[in-house]
Amino acid sequence: MAPPPLALRDITLGFGGRPLFRGVTAEVEAGARLCLVGRNGGGKSTLLKVMAGQVEADGGEVFVQPGVTVSYLPQEPDLSGWPTLRDAVVQGLPPTQRSETHRADILLEALSMDPDREPVGLSGGEARRAALARALVGEPEILLLDEPTNHLDLPAITWLENHLAGFRGALVLISHDRAFLSRLTRATLWLDRGVVRRLDQGFSAFEAWRDETLEMEAEQERKFDKLIAEETRWSRQGISARRKRNQGRLARLYDMRKERSDRVAVQGAAKMTAEAGQTSGKLVMEAEGVSIDLGGRPILKGFSARVLRGDRLGIVGPNGAGKSTLLKIMTGALVPDSGKLRLGTNLNITYLDQSRSTLDPEKSVKDTLCDMGGDMVDVRGTPRHVHGYMRDFLFEDRQAQSPVGSLSGGERNRLLLAKALARDSNLMILDEPTNDLDMETLDLLQDVLADYEGTLLLVSHDRDFVDRVVTSTILMDGLGGATEYPGGYTDAVRQAGGAPWEIPRAKAKSKGEKSSGSSGAGLGSGSKPKAKPVAKLSYKDQRLLDQLPGTMERLQGEIALLEGALSDPALFTKDPEGYQSKAKRLEEAQQALADAEEKWLDLEMQREELSAG
Repeated sequence: MAPPPLALRDITLGFGGRPLFRGVTAEVEAGARLCLVGRNGGGKSTLLKVMAGQVEADGGEVFVQPGVTVSYLPQEPDLSGWPTLRDAVVQGLPPTQRSETHRADILLEALSMDPDREPVGLSGGEARRAALARALVGEPEILLLDEPTNHLDLPAITWLENHLAGFRGALVLISHDRAFLSRLTRATLWLDRGVVRRLDQGFSAFEAWRDETLEMEAEQERKFDKLIAEETRWSRQGISARRKRNQGRLARLYDMRKERSDRVAVQGAAKMTAEAGQTSGKLVMEAEGVSIDLGGRPILKGFSARVLRGDRLGIVGPNGAGKSTLLKIMTGALVPDSGKLRLGTNLNITYLDQSRSTLDPEKSVKDTLCDMGGDMVDVRGTPRHVHGYMRDFLFEDRQAQSPVGSLSGGERNRLLLAKALARDSNLMILDEPTNDLDMETLDLLQDVLADYEGTLLLVSHDRDFVDRVVTSTILMDGLGGATEYPGGYTDAVRQAGGAPWEIPRAKAKSKGEKSSGSSGAGLGSGSKPKAKPVAKLSYKDQRLLDQLPGTMERLQGEIALLEGALSDPALFTKDPEGYQSKAKRLEEAQQALADAEEKWLDLEMQREELSAG
């Protein structure tokens, strides 16, 4: 059997005397689709850097097959030092191929980037797109991506998903985007307290497996603690008469106590609460026929909406579509060019912006939280010691004096949440709150927002988070259109007949093809034009469109049954062949369902276009 293209063997690494990994062993097989998951600060990015050869481990071996190319996307890419984006992206090609600049141009243009642009002054999303182009351009055998969707808008995420779905090499992903991981991965590496465990299923099966694993571990610890208590009782019952005979048992007790004291505890979850404070009026905001142009470009055209107390409204659209402008109009911070806007009464607003502009990198964490000085935080009218409040958000006491600029992206986002949730508010505005947060913190934030009694306006590119939190979604198409739909992102896209920022392009293409195909028909003949027949799907396509909902429902039922069977931890031991057979069928059914959904959407859009035409 051929060795894997990349393997980690007994990797050990620590910083400042603190062990980060202990004996990590993992393999990246040819064509693997792996996600690497774990808590923020647990070492995921460092482990990926070890795989990429960017960080040298203290012990163990990193094996890369000779001739195998490995490409790595860091969490914070740096494109400085190159005159143009083309020059920066070309560095992702092997040295002998760097004259093939057209390959860089193709990827940059697919990601809506100008190859001749200078890298200076790029936004976070622009820098990520250019860095993705550099990672992809060489078509490596192994692709290591650290938070590739951070700061990307939905059109870019969709493009990347489709590109990676067709990627033929091995893939290792770190991401907090559940929808992205669920679609692309077939196996999971869980980095937990310095140890890597592997699940040979994609991310969609991970969370149930993780919870079951932790519960089994907790039960084992309860049994272990009970055994220590029994042995301690025995040790106190006069062992002197049996001293020689029982020294071995006493030594075992000491060993168990040492093992218990050395055990790495499961890191607790962040503790967040949000209270609405003073109740606002029933009407929070009402817009009627609102329009605004910025720089000669329409941002909103005839937008109307009504937001009532307790609504949780998501705003989704491409970068540059005007989501932040819409927020400013809805809160009265910006006056529209035309239309009417009415704001409700008693509004107390808390705003969390994606740029983290309210954080001073020179201030300490303690001073950031303690606005009035001292060491007490005013948490919705109740004073709390800063260390206790910091622990609620997974900060350690020693970090109180750390400058904000030294924090990771996820830690800075948690600090912003800590500051925002300390204030009373009845209207909370969150602009991309999920960037850099680990999934456990995302889960808790989701629960907090679901229980929040005030009104929520949420801007996010995280489809799964929007689906779980909001009660209605505004889709912005980037051309001035903004329409509200009940439900989350998935519901809104289904009701709109597809993502609206993609529909205008599809319709334009369709119209262009029709006009070019009929431009010469009947010219110069002098005859009257024939009546245009009613356009409709072919019999075969209409029949398929009618059958697909039943097919999708059947596949969903089969997937649920297979996932239930595979969740049995004893199945692999009792029937390994049956386990493998079910796992293979699950993968086939999931792919068949994805294909059926894509075909149904394509046919439905064709039907609507033909009916409209």
